[in-house]
Amino acid sequence: MKDLKAKTIRGGFARLCAQAANFLLRLVSLMILARLLGPKDFGLVGMVTAFTGVLTLFRDFGLSSAAVQRETVTDEQVSTLFWINILLGVLLGLVAVAMAPVIAAFYHEPRLFGVTVILAAGFLFNAAGVQHQVLLQRQMRFTALAVIGVTSLIIGTAIAMGGVKAGYGYWALVAMTVSFPLTNTIGLWLTTGWIPGMPRRRAGIRSMMRFGGTLTLSGLVVYIANNFEKVLLGRFWGADAIGIYGRAYQLINIPTDNLNSAAAEVGFSALSRLQDDPSRLKSYFLKGYSLILALTIPITFTCAFFADDVIFVLLGPKWKEAVPIFRLLAPTILVFAIANPLGWLLSSIGLVGRLLKMSSVIAPIMIAGYLVAVPYGPRGVAFALSTMMTLWLIPLVIWALHGTIISPRDILLVVSKPLASGIVAAALAFAVRLLCAQLLPTLPRLMLESASLFVTFFGLLVFVTGQKSFYMGLLRELTKSSSVEDKNLVPA
Repeated sequence: MKDLKAKTIRGGFARLCAQAANFLLRLVSLMILARLLGPKDFGLVGMVTAFTGVLTLFRDFGLSSAAVQRETVTDEQVSTLFWINILLGVLLGLVAVAMAPVIAAFYHEPRLFGVTVILAAGFLFNAAGVQHQVLLQRQMRFTALAVIGVTSLIIGTAIAMGGVKAGYGYWALVAMTVSFPLTNTIGLWLTTGWIPGMPRRRAGIRSMMRFGGTLTLSGLVVYIANNFEKVLLGRFWGADAIGIYGRAYQLINIPTDNLNSAAAEVGFSALSRLQDDPSRLKSYFLKGYSLILALTIPITFTCAFFADDVIFVLLGPKWKEAVPIFRLLAPTILVFAIANPLGWLLSSIGLVGRLLKMSSVIAPIMIAGYLVAVPYGPRGVAFALSTMMTLWLIPLVIWALHGTIISPRDILLVVSKPLASGIVAAALAFAVRLLCAQLLPTLPRLMLESASLFVTFFGLLVFVTGQKSFYMGLLRELTKSSSVEDKNLVPA
């Protein structure tokens, strides 16, 4: 159990460092590409990915999560799952190709045919690396996963920039999208050194198929609820509107995706090993939850209060129409930070059926909100998305935690201290903005505003709200822990 704790802490630290690097790389690439390309270029690719993103949810049919969640898996099971993933990848690629003329006709944009056909190759590339990633997750080799992910992002970004310089326009974005899963899968194969065997008909994967199928269906419903507005905007407002909305949405989701990805990968693996030890599971979950909120809340307030400066610095002056959309979407950063960990908690203890039920309730409500808001354009849709997610948050927390070792009161106690610190810090930072708004250029002003908010926030959190012992203890554990690979969790 000490080995698990050490691996969780060091793995989590490695993933956070990697995700920080990922975060910076994505920001830098977005800053550069946003200045080299226009909203229409991003919008063309966004129109396609709004559709093909649905198929991405089926790329492994939840079998990676099922294999991680199981206490033990055999080599026969992993090999069989590999070939199932390959079959799914081929089928999804063919479906995407078949969808190409439909997508082009739906948007009245013939260029989308070629974009869709090229992006279809990504499904096979992804499928070939799913079970290799599972092996690394079961070994809790998160540093290796982090290095592979960052390297793939660097290569993809370099390809995109080279394509833009060569004059390929939106095709550079297509090349970046396809190259990432290819380089990531190559890295996974080289790191694990695992060669899949032949599939077996009676490998004992039926229960994993049920688990994965339920998880995939839940993910599908959530995806539709979170992305249907992009389809509507692209159809009724065109490529420029979806390009502007999409970049604001992408910026908002960079911290969410990075933090949740790091936490989910480490947290799900660790909690799955603790599903039979409720007290330790609760302790691990609440500590991780507290850390996620501490990293998310100051980002949320920065995006909400200083949206104009953030957009100007990161995207440039030609994207000023994205400012109100970005500000309206900012609350979703905090909502996702509170809600997403509940998903990997329920998955780790096998309650994927509850995830599906919750998704099935919220999705129709959100879609109805989009339909009402779409006549008001990107701003109306952004307002509808944030409003519905915020109103749904408290019922979701209560429903998700019902009958588990975690109570809504536990969540309230964890959220209250960083949220109070964030409110005070944001008010101080906004006062700083009022004092220096006319005295400094945009970049120095944003740096001063952000520094004021972050320093005040962490100062209050550590020294006023009584969190010092928690963070000092976490630091001590990190320095004492040793990275030991658990060979017993991996099939021979």
